[in-house]
Amino acid sequence: MAETWIEETLYDNWGQRFRVVKELARTRSPFQDIVVFESDSHGRVLMLDGVVQITEKDEFVYQEMLTHVPLFTHANPKNVLIIGAGDGGVLRRVLEHPGIEKAVMVEIDGAVIELSKQHLPSIAGDAWNNPRAEVIVGDGIDYVARAADASFDVIIVDSTDPIGVGEVLFTDSFYEHCARILTAEGLIVNQCGVPFMQADELHETSVRRAKFFPHVSAYVAAVPTYVGGFMTLGIASKGSNLQAQDVEQVRARAQEAGILGKTQYWTPEIHVGSFNLPPYIAKHLPKVAG
Repeated sequence: MAETWIEETLYDNWGQRFRVVKELARTRSPFQDIVVFESDSHGRVLMLDGVVQITEKDEFVYQEMLTHVPLFTHANPKNVLIIGAGDGGVLRRVLEHPGIEKAVMVEIDGAVIELSKQHLPSIAGDAWNNPRAEVIVGDGIDYVARAADASFDVIIVDSTDPIGVGEVLFTDSFYEHCARILTAEGLIVNQCGVPFMQADELHETSVRRAKFFPHVSAYVAAVPTYVGGFMTLGIASKGSNLQAQDVEQVRARAQEAGILGKTQYWTPEIHVGSFNLPPYIAKHLPKVAG
């Protein structure tokens, strides 16, 4: 019997492929092509428009770093806005923090949520039913534009790359509204691509956010299925200098939250160290970064 392979189509000159055990879902939503399949190597895989979004085997790297770093960087987060993240993994990690009173998740594509619930239940766990969670199927751009001033402490944007449905999450207008609805010490984080292949994404996002946030930086995470080396996660703050973080303070907070020792990638040392960027990445941040 012939083997079946699915090839990622993010780049036209380089890529990766997965041997398929079983295709679980393939559909075209009003926004994008969605494929979920069981792979031979990485467990179940979610692809949107031909690009790997998450795999069961390495999702912990991205989800932990996208969530725990901003929530332990902010002094006392209580209200979190999640944009995108339809697989529910970010929502799950946010709700692991007992100090979070409310987590609002806005995902534009309801089909991603439903297919994730059906085929990738381990990623979100029971987060969908948590009373502190409010899950909205809707436009994150519209939500941010309408939200009240200073209504969130942290905004986590888990989007596709700035093409197609994700493009509007990388504009001046979006970041201006994000700054408006964040509290005085508020911060925002979002993925900024793999700079070895997508350096413009980190640079342009950082320059745009520097117009509205006094502190702009980035940190890195090594996610195997985001091919090309380190993935950068851009972070911007209205309040504290993002570089001035202390390992022992982060450790104490993680201990109090009950998270210390329960992660597979994030640690207090990784948290602080991830802001130490290799020069080939750091050079793409604006000079005002801090």
